[in-house]
Amino acid sequence: MYKYYDKKNNFVETFNPETGFYIRSDDLTTGKEPFMRDFPALLDIGIMGHCVHGASGLCIQSGVQCYQNGLHTQEPNMSLENFKRIVDECKGKTFQFALGGRGDVDQHEDFEEILKYCRLQGIVPNFTSSGLGFNEKIVSLCKEYCGAVAISWYRSEYTGKAIDMLVSAGVTTNIHYVLGRNSIDEAIEHLQQEDFPDGINAVIFLLHKPVGLGTQANVLSPDDERVKEFFSLIDKHDYKFQIGFDSCSVPGLLNFTEEILNSTLEPCEGARFSGYITSDMKMLPCSFDNQELKWAVDLNEHTIQEAWDSDVFDDFRSHFRNSCRGCSRQCDCLGGCPIRREIVLCTKEEKDLC
Repeated sequence: MYKYYDKKNNFVETFNPETGFYIRSDDLTTGKEPFMRDFPALLDIGIMGHCVHGASGLCIQSGVQCYQNGLHTQEPNMSLENFKRIVDECKGKTFQFALGGRGDVDQHEDFEEILKYCRLQGIVPNFTSSGLGFNEKIVSLCKEYCGAVAISWYRSEYTGKAIDMLVSAGVTTNIHYVLGRNSIDEAIEHLQQEDFPDGINAVIFLLHKPVGLGTQANVLSPDDERVKEFFSLIDKHDYKFQIGFDSCSVPGLLNFTEEILNSTLEPCEGARFSGYITSDMKMLPCSFDNQELKWAVDLNEHTIQEAWDSDVFDDFRSHFRNSCRGCSRQCDCLGGCPIRREIVLCTKEEKDLC
């Protein structure tokens, strides 16, 4: 078990690297939930600068609109030297890395060394993949070093094969399902029929964002009756696998469910408990700023701690402090996404995004 005491914000955390169990206390003095941490507990690290799967057009064919613009963007992958520097700065402070970026992490030229170095320094690596290039060697490395592996739902033979390989090897396996106007009917059908692959740990629903190749036309509306039907299925039914969401979906969960405990929901963690680092060492509050880089801090010139404490990151946090201040659920929602406000699944009169 790892323990961390945040002296600045006066709370404690416990993390089990074997099971992924994580618990955070309230403020030890006020009893209120902490607004932020003094250093990111989770870092999303975009070690991939280019994507074979995306460049081939397979993402588009599957209906997934890549927010990293993998169809057109070709950049170098993050160097092992830079990755190790990140690990060294995070040792003893960050519990987990979510490895990703513009491409399949398992195709990085230093994939094995990256996983090993994380574990050597006490950080649990997790990653997402299309599964296109999966083989027994990759699965073996996942089993030895990773906390969990997610396979993106690309509706293909290689998707199913990768899931089967991971499940058969005993790897904690999740499905990442992008939820947009073009995919919500299918999601409802899968939930009604309960026919996601056997043996998976969870289906994690990720809200579509109009970033990169993502279009405005595919953004879900809170007025869409299918949105209500989808969240009702989540609210009223139990499944043989767990259900999870990205924090971008929290406004929808608050507005369209009744049975889910607020204590199980975490509104946007960007610049509060997590951050993202691009393959060329730009640190952002969230990966969805990867195109505009509005809140970017260059780690070639600054440390992770300096980026975290910067005015740029605090500007991002100001959205959470000031949005929807007249709403009784503000502390549960924090106003939703600061980057793409049109994705916030809320129609309340008190909605006032800063």
